[in-house]
Amino acid sequence: MLSNWPPVSVVMPVLNEERHLEEAVGRVLDQEYPGELEVVLAIGPGKDRTEEIAARLAAGDDRITIVPNPTGKTPAGLNVGIAHARHDIVVRVDGHGVLTQGYITRAVEVLDESGADNVGGVMAAEGRTPFEMAVACAYRSRLGLGASTFHQGGKAGPADTVYLGVFKRTALERVGGFDESMHRAQDWELNYRIRKTGGLIWFSPDLSVTYRPRSSLSAVAKQFFHTGQWRREVIRRHPETASKRYLAPPVAVGLLAVGLILGIVGLIVGSAILDLGFIIPLGYALAVIAGSAMEGRYLPWKAIFWLPAVIATMHISWGLGFIVGLQEKPAGPALTTPGPA
Repeated sequence: MLSNWPPVSVVMPVLNEERHLEEAVGRVLDQEYPGELEVVLAIGPGKDRTEEIAARLAAGDDRITIVPNPTGKTPAGLNVGIAHARHDIVVRVDGHGVLTQGYITRAVEVLDESGADNVGGVMAAEGRTPFEMAVACAYRSRLGLGASTFHQGGKAGPADTVYLGVFKRTALERVGGFDESMHRAQDWELNYRIRKTGGLIWFSPDLSVTYRPRSSLSAVAKQFFHTGQWRREVIRRHPETASKRYLAPPVAVGLLAVGLILGIVGLIVGSAILDLGFIIPLGYALAVIAGSAMEGRYLPWKAIFWLPAVIATMHISWGLGFIVGLQEKPAGPALTTPGPA
């Protein structure tokens, strides 16, 4: 254990989080971190009671500071929060993330032990309703989101990226902070720039954050469509980052489309050969159903019922988002130097 615990700043970009904010902030304040701790809430212009809840929390604890995030975008909120943070270690927490007990203490230890610029751990998706349980299972499954270490866990060591992150401010200042033109995937892109400048990103299975997933199929579809769009933007900016994992969803969508088109044309013209195109979507559906039965075997039956639809929605929405891409390309890197205010 460290003999002198450094002060830390917890930065939370928050938008429309009335359902989860109190729990998320409460878990930060209950960490029992041995050193000084502050919480900076960067509040966007939302449509619910988030601002009211944040104001009440700040009135009850002088460790909480509220700053406005006029754009409501996550990277802008992170940068404005970091700019108002007072300390040299910055802990990122989302408004729907719940830290496990001792997370900050262990993260500071790992930061010291590894010499890394950013450390993080497991995104432990956890649902409350049967639908959310299905989404959480899909997050953790190789069938859902692939083999990402921070979704499934693994051994401690260097990583391309980690969930959320506990940063040295010097690393954030070195690369200019979060790119505000990256409305999504900004954490992956930031970690890429840190690594390109010689920094180290470190994964530790000791660090875990409970993630509250989306609560409807339409919300999951929207989330993953945007994720696919922004993943394509990352690859457009950094072509060397393309990988089989990120290209698999658009390839799958392309194959499904070809199979459906061939099958429909076959029905119209009476061609048995073209009818074979239906094998592709049928095979995909059977694979998803069988894989869901295996992956979700420990879930309640209502969650198992939702799981194939959730996984297919993730795949197809991501793939479509990637194929469509952003309709308007961002103006380019929008970087700041988030020093203390």
